[in-house]
Amino acid sequence: MIGAGGIGSAVIPALAGAGVGKLTIIDSDVVELANLHRQPLFTESDIGEPKAQLAAEFIARLNRFVEIAPKQERIGADNARDLLVGHDLVIDGSDNFATRLAVSDACVRTRIPLLSAAAVQFQGQVGLFRGRPCYRCFVGDAFDSDDCDTCAELGVLGALTATIGSFAAMLAINTITGIGEDQVSMLHLFDGEELKWCAIRIPADPGCRACGSA
Repeated sequence: MIGAGGIGSAVIPALAGAGVGKLTIIDSDVVELANLHRQPLFTESDIGEPKAQLAAEFIARLNRFVEIAPKQERIGADNARDLLVGHDLVIDGSDNFATRLAVSDACVRTRIPLLSAAAVQFQGQVGLFRGRPCYRCFVGDAFDSDDCDTCAELGVLGALTATIGSFAAMLAINTITGIGEDQVSMLHLFDGEELKWCAIRIPADPGCRACGSA
């Protein structure tokens, strides 16, 4: 799980409660007061404490049979492969394009399925990528820098991150267990104003520099 923020606060309890045996949580941040409306894993007494460790402690209280590996590190292009290799599924709940693209590129190289989930303001999306097409096919090469807006800057409803995170957890469980139709390359979009879901299929970009030769 990349990120123990708004998305992660819904995904982590759902997967631990469902009995996923091993969970790695990667997050370099500490809890801030402004997080609390969308990150119910934490309380005011946790302000200033590392999110990854707090999330691990939450899981230990919820399900003592889950093996937990908290990583208080910022994941990026330089360390993503080392942090992700050996996992069966990566769930990315980070809040910026640079991180998501670095994670996606590493997943392509290591052939690990990627479940990407994002929410901002009233809009959310969840997609499953396995090799080709990849997340970079969807967003392109324009967002590799760290100067893109995040949900912390643009705002997001706690109810929205909970909705998207819960959907991501359901998709993760279906993917791990093989329940239902394979959702690879499908992007599920949620409009929080209209309260409607829709799904689109992401095509492969012939010129994608990450998966073009995958």
